[in-house]
Amino acid sequence: MKVVLFCGGEGMRMREYSETIPKPMVPIGHRPILWHLMRTYAHYGHKEFILCLGHKGEAIKEYFVNYKEWLTSDFVLSNGRVALQNSGIEDWSIRFAETGLSANVGERLMAVRPYLDGDEVFLANYGDVLADVPLPRLIDHSSEQGKIACCVCVQPAHLTFHVIRSNRNSIVESLQPVDQTDLWINGGFFVFRKEIFDFIRPGEDLVLEPFQRLIDLGELVTYRHEGFWLGMDTFKELQQLNELYNRRRAPWVVWDR
Repeated sequence: MKVVLFCGGEGMRMREYSETIPKPMVPIGHRPILWHLMRTYAHYGHKEFILCLGHKGEAIKEYFVNYKEWLTSDFVLSNGRVALQNSGIEDWSIRFAETGLSANVGERLMAVRPYLDGDEVFLANYGDVLADVPLPRLIDHSSEQGKIACCVCVQPAHLTFHVIRSNRNSIVESLQPVDQTDLWINGGFFVFRKEIFDFIRPGEDLVLEPFQRLIDLGELVTYRHEGFWLGMDTFKELQQLNELYNRRRAPWVVWDR
């Protein structure tokens, strides 16, 4: 299946990096987070990518056009020539689509609709999340449900917030760490049927109005993922991902298992 990845946001909460490179290009180890996400999809056989570019999209183009395979591969250097012992992206197909500097996710998805013509089902995701979601199970679950859209939901265990419940008089009745509640959030990792485009109107984001229309018709299902998931929204989360990777304890690195 084709994989649509939304890579065009400005990443304002990651300004330490986003002023010079786009957020999906922030490195985890030797490779950008976008590469890690794509490598996860490729591990399960989904190697045809559509990158929805926007903010500093030229940096993403330059990275892949001038891809340095030897950084993460064994190789032999002989007479000034590099002979790779293994390769990671040689069979990937990547379409780079300019979808607007300030477009939202819904507009970016609509912009690449022509590249999905003829595809009954496709995958989609944000360009800044990593997880060990079992993609074959997710896809099978979506197929069995037979609905237009399926999204992964996760419990935000990495957050340190507390959920407060109060009564009408503003008296607090309970206070719990978020990971001890029944709160589940959208974790990305979407499976869409082609009919999703009929539910997105001009200027709309993906998750608000279009998803509400799907909900009203019973056409949105979810897949609960209880494993690892982390969205890189802040510098703290970047540090968490790099620590896991550097200690060789990164759950999303399914291709090395």
